[in-house]
Amino acid sequence: MMDFKYLDAVVGTVAVFCVYRLMTLEKRALPLPPGPRGWPLIGNLLDVPAKEEWFTFAKWGETYGKIASVTVLGQPLIILNSATIAKDMLEKNSAIYSDRPVIPMGGELCGWKNTLVLTPYGERFRNYRRLAHQLFGNAATMKSFHPVEELETHRFLKRLLSRPAEFSDHIRKTAGAIILRISHGYEVGEGEDPFVVLADKATEQFALSTTPGFVVNLVPFLRYIPDWFPGASFKQTAKEWSATLNEMVDLPYEYVKKQIATGTAEPSYVSQLVEGQTLTAEQEFEIKWSSASLYSGGADTTVSAIHSFFKAMALYPDVQAKAQAELDAVVGNDRLPSFEDRDHLPYMQAVTLETLRWFSVVPTGVAHRVTEDNVFQGYFIPKGALVIPNLWQMNHDPEVYHDPLTFKPERFLGPKPELDPREACFGFGRRICPGRVLADASVFISCAMALAVFNISKYSEDGVIIEPDLNQSSGTISHPSTFKCTISPRSDKAVALIQAEERH
Repeated sequence: MMDFKYLDAVVGTVAVFCVYRLMTLEKRALPLPPGPRGWPLIGNLLDVPAKEEWFTFAKWGETYGKIASVTVLGQPLIILNSATIAKDMLEKNSAIYSDRPVIPMGGELCGWKNTLVLTPYGERFRNYRRLAHQLFGNAATMKSFHPVEELETHRFLKRLLSRPAEFSDHIRKTAGAIILRISHGYEVGEGEDPFVVLADKATEQFALSTTPGFVVNLVPFLRYIPDWFPGASFKQTAKEWSATLNEMVDLPYEYVKKQIATGTAEPSYVSQLVEGQTLTAEQEFEIKWSSASLYSGGADTTVSAIHSFFKAMALYPDVQAKAQAELDAVVGNDRLPSFEDRDHLPYMQAVTLETLRWFSVVPTGVAHRVTEDNVFQGYFIPKGALVIPNLWQMNHDPEVYHDPLTFKPERFLGPKPELDPREACFGFGRRICPGRVLADASVFISCAMALAVFNISKYSEDGVIIEPDLNQSSGTISHPSTFKCTISPRSDKAVALIQAEERH
């Protein structure tokens, strides 16, 4: 005769299983978010553009709603065109929306999966973020780095004065100099610097290796084909790019260790974590790769933002004049602006915010991977789906920003300012950019110092003004299209300020 206790256990187990199955079936009975109709097998492969995908995603938002979906070769993609929806999904449900997709070319073959941006959600990711937050996770901890930023930006002004036509190179060098001082205590010299060149090369390869331009990113099993197989040339490219990435990670780290050994290490992210410590192999790995993540992520994105600021100033001389009038009134012409002035420069602060909004440095963010089936606003979001926040649309949404294509700092002033773009441009939830405070500070001080001493205007050749376009490159990190502008000192007094001895 069966023991009733065991019978109860069996019945209870069956009941739980039935409820689970009903819940699963109920979820699956719900639809995916709406989107364009796909084809058998390939789904919407032909609908996803190879470049400027943010415009296509924005059109889908207009047609199908702020949350849309497509399927590419069986992979569901959820497109978010609203910052409010992104916050609801990616922040309130961050426990299941914080993983990253596997990107065969960039992540697996090149090795970028070891950096913060592509590290899977888990213990290593949490350690990376904890280490970064300790150093510059908020405005208070960032203050100790303000002198470095002001010093390197002053050097930027000197380079602009001597070679204004090379402003793009100067922007890149200065961004690299700031983050390298903070991350590794490394001081960039004049001329071509090997660490800056190496990081520029690696981040460019990152942008290319994480796009659908490589077929292996769309058809993952291709990563397993032999190197000699026809069409496998991407594997040789991956080996070369992996070597570049490893050099970018290893060489600055070894530099710090040598400086520590000789007692000459400057305070930095790495030195604070390494000096006097006995580290396990895993701890050393995390310090080395997290420091490289800060540098590779921070340098290139800041370059893009400041580059777009120069383009905006050439296109909007009235904005430039207002900002300069405020700088003259608050700072005067006897010194350069500093971070101490920021709270007293509301228009300059608005220019910084508009720079972050007007041009989207990471226009479609980096996809979040869903780790559990979920129901969101009546739609079924399956486990393994990739959620893509269309940051470009969020910062150009006419329902949020009046006349969104126009550079208009005034939108952030007055009794009813429009939404702070930092609510979206640095990402969402547990994947929000850990270097956002540093990036915001770098953009502000670069913009303020440059406008205090320089006029930026459209470039003319043989009396013909060359209008900058509003195009930007495709890729995970996007840059403004190449343009020329005229950069000239505002006065003899400005020249004297630029040439003055740097404040250490």
